[in-house]
Amino acid sequence: MSFRAIEWRSEAGILRLIDQKVLPGETRYQELTRVEEVAEAIRDMTVRGAPAIGVAAAFGILMVSRGREGDDRRRALQSADALLRASRPTAVNLFWALDRLKAVWNRPEATGPEIEAEVLAIEAEDVAVNRAISKHALTLCPQEVTFFHHCNTGSLATVDLGTALGVIRSAHEAGHKVMAYLDETRPRLQGAKLSSFELMQYGVPHAIVVDGASAHVMRTRKVDMAIVGCDRVAANGDTANKIGTYNLALAAQDNGVPFYVAAPMSTIDFDTPSGDDIEIEERDAGEITRIGDCEIAPPGAPAFNPAFDVTPNRLISGIITEYGIARAPFGESLAALRSEIGKAPV
Repeated sequence: MSFRAIEWRSEAGILRLIDQKVLPGETRYQELTRVEEVAEAIRDMTVRGAPAIGVAAAFGILMVSRGREGDDRRRALQSADALLRASRPTAVNLFWALDRLKAVWNRPEATGPEIEAEVLAIEAEDVAVNRAISKHALTLCPQEVTFFHHCNTGSLATVDLGTALGVIRSAHEAGHKVMAYLDETRPRLQGAKLSSFELMQYGVPHAIVVDGASAHVMRTRKVDMAIVGCDRVAANGDTANKIGTYNLALAAQDNGVPFYVAAPMSTIDFDTPSGDDIEIEERDAGEITRIGDCEIAPPGAPAFNPAFDVTPNRLISGIITEYGIARAPFGESLAALRSEIGKAPV
């Protein structure tokens, strides 16, 4: 089965998104033509995954820029930019993509084709970046390799291939004997619903486990490496990712399992000194107190639902980027890779 999380139909001005809320039971697409629809799709997690969010927002900007010129276009884009920035606070790729586009459309002499070219460049670069991340990650993988993965970081979370899950798929396609354990990833079950969906499409051996089983699996199943994606990496290497990542890193440390983060350089936030400075999104408590339409908690039971946590850099073995692998001290190694930004991924 072939699927694309994001597809732009230029002539019609339609952004086609796979609706990740109804996977794996149904493969349904939404066709969006207004930036308000794009912002809502990001907010309600129709589209999710830091790179995919950034690309979707870029196409939202493109929608608004079409058919407008001069001050009218600038005012409309300022409004669209603010709307999209408010859609989700933690994923830095959202702001990276919007900042990059603003540097184009905010120039008085900017043309519509220039804005569109920048959006399409962001989309194409995501594919190249992910393939480069996998290339570097494969140097870490033995021929027979068992992974542990959290959340979903594959083709559904990016334009194509993915970051951490893309590494698992790439290892399988390169002929490695692969086994992957997937956290179910409560409360929205992205591991059980989405990562398993992807790996089944590509024939990658895997097993879903409950989030609380990670330490047991690592102790008893000879896991070679844990690999996760991320929504934001601070300048010191502290990493914000889907809630439960910190727990997984602690389990990995106790069991001597290397813990890697797959991160495009666009996810490194050099303006944020440490994880303590990362805003953590809190979502509706109902995501915890029910599964689908089934209420699992007593009526009126209180719940606290942070969507992300921060893994301290001391628990991270390496951050795999499109330019190479950063290791401790991350402040120095990430800063060194920063000088490569703007060059083609290697």
